[in-house]
Amino acid sequence: MSNESFFYQALVYLATMVVFVPLAKKLNLGSVLGYLLGGIIIGPALLGLIGQSGQDLMHFAEFGVVMMLFLIGMELEPSLLWKLRAPILGLGGLQVVVTAMLIGGLAMACGLPWNQALVIGMILSLSSTAIVLQILTEKGQMGSAAGQSAFSVLLFQDIAVIPMLAIFPLLAPAGTTLTAEETSSLIEHQPAWVKTIVVLGAVLGLVIGGRYIVKPVLHIVARTRLRELFTASALLLVVGIAVLMTLVGLSPALGAFLGGVLLANSEYRHELESDIEPFKGLLLGLFFIGVGATINFDLIENSPWIVAGLVIGIMIVKFIVLAGLGKLFRLSRDQNLLFSFALPQVGEFAFVLFSFSAGAKLLPQQLVDLMMAVVAISMALTPLVMLAYEKWIQPKFEGMSKENEREDDKIDERNAVIIAGFDHFGTVIGRFLRASGVPATVLDLDSDRVDLLRKMGLKVHYGDASRFEMLKSAGAEQAAIIVVAMATPEKNLEVVQAVKKHFPHLRMLVRAVDNADAFDLMNAGVLHIYRETIDTSLRLGTDVLEMLGRRAYQSQRAARMFRRFDEKSLKGLAAFRDDKQYVNAAKERIEELQKIIQADAYTNMMIRDTGWERDNAEERN
Repeated sequence: MSNESFFYQALVYLATMVVFVPLAKKLNLGSVLGYLLGGIIIGPALLGLIGQSGQDLMHFAEFGVVMMLFLIGMELEPSLLWKLRAPILGLGGLQVVVTAMLIGGLAMACGLPWNQALVIGMILSLSSTAIVLQILTEKGQMGSAAGQSAFSVLLFQDIAVIPMLAIFPLLAPAGTTLTAEETSSLIEHQPAWVKTIVVLGAVLGLVIGGRYIVKPVLHIVARTRLRELFTASALLLVVGIAVLMTLVGLSPALGAFLGGVLLANSEYRHELESDIEPFKGLLLGLFFIGVGATINFDLIENSPWIVAGLVIGIMIVKFIVLAGLGKLFRLSRDQNLLFSFALPQVGEFAFVLFSFSAGAKLLPQQLVDLMMAVVAISMALTPLVMLAYEKWIQPKFEGMSKENEREDDKIDERNAVIIAGFDHFGTVIGRFLRASGVPATVLDLDSDRVDLLRKMGLKVHYGDASRFEMLKSAGAEQAAIIVVAMATPEKNLEVVQAVKKHFPHLRMLVRAVDNADAFDLMNAGVLHIYRETIDTSLRLGTDVLEMLGRRAYQSQRAARMFRRFDEKSLKGLAAFRDDKQYVNAAKERIEELQKIIQADAYTNMMIRDTGWERDNAEERN
């Protein structure tokens, strides 16, 4: 079979995805790096399985970028943008502008023309949404001040790609054939004023069509109840927008983004997202494989110090800008460090924009090849940078922050209850106890959250509850109960171990995320464990039963039986946690619980207690 045949190429690309993406995810490198690594290995630099077809693939796979921007547009609901307007426009906007100006200025100092320097500055100001969000989510940092700030910056960067695509053709040298799209434009040889009118008309038509044509058509398609027809309609919508933008000389990515924004509040938004997502993921995967296959390793081999210097220099410049902006926006030192170390790499959109710049003849191909390599290496370094930060830098700066920036609060109150951890979980407990007339000494390790809660009138002390000195200062010697509700299971275990070692008289009530966390706490000797979701889940389940006509008494009784049996079973299952019999033991308990609840419901079928009828239950709830 020829190496250039369709089935051979499909086999190579699909096998590359299946092999290298799971491997990269296993190593916590992210799927984007998996695609890049796979492209490098199958490309001309190593195995040579795809040869020149890697370059040809890029024209096809770039349609995945169009789909990505369509989906990003649908995510940008006006309510979300308005809610995050300050950090998005302030922190995100300043990051892009300041970074682009600094890098662009350095590029001009190196001899590049102003337009090329500006393009490079704008592209390199972007960070990797895929890698950063994955790392912060896996480490449970998305809810922190650093996580929210990083999300705002990344969201602005995603939006900023659109004006960049619109600005780049304007920066190209006069008389240059800008893009493949414009050469097929219907208005290529028209006067400037005609082009302007046609472009504005196309955008206006897109707005009107999205509201008065697309939605009714989707409604008709949805009534057919044919999933494949709705999928075809979703693809037709994206392809149609891309073709329209191409005909009027605009970027199809820009049109797709606008189309997505117009459908952000549509009732078919989630259906469109679910239908397009697989095609977007597959085509983007092909795009990144093509990028990896076309990286010029001869250039890297001939100029290793230049590449290394560019990677390190760019990441240092971005780190300095991020750290300065974090301080300007009053992030605490520990949160600012996390924020700054998370975002100094260059993002996956840089591959798109550099390809676009090369096609527009705005940047020479040799410079684009160099920048592609720099982008890929900076992304590959991100997990290693975060690992180094966690192992060596974070502990050192946390120690400095404890000594120099913010000391543990001096606590002048003594209460019978101590609450360690005051995020959404601990806050509810504290408010409930306070409303019930039971004072509690509250500790939390997030300095930003402590300051915010104090402004809301809550008495919260800054300090690490896993330290003996902090627990003693909080009155652990005189207290009777400690509620351990830290943000992560690891921190909960640290507090539990400190309490068991220094204050064994305290009764511990400990938060657990799921069964796995509960098993760890059981092994640590904790008797009172509270899984986050079980009470809420059972409450929702009882509401379902009551809405279906089940009496409130029976629903509540079944929920109580379920909870008691589940907690008892959890203790029994802990013995099988690492055993092959765990699945069978869990299955037996599920079947046993079902029989118990159904038997109880049958036995009590004739019980009539008017105090527990559904109407009264609604008043009770």
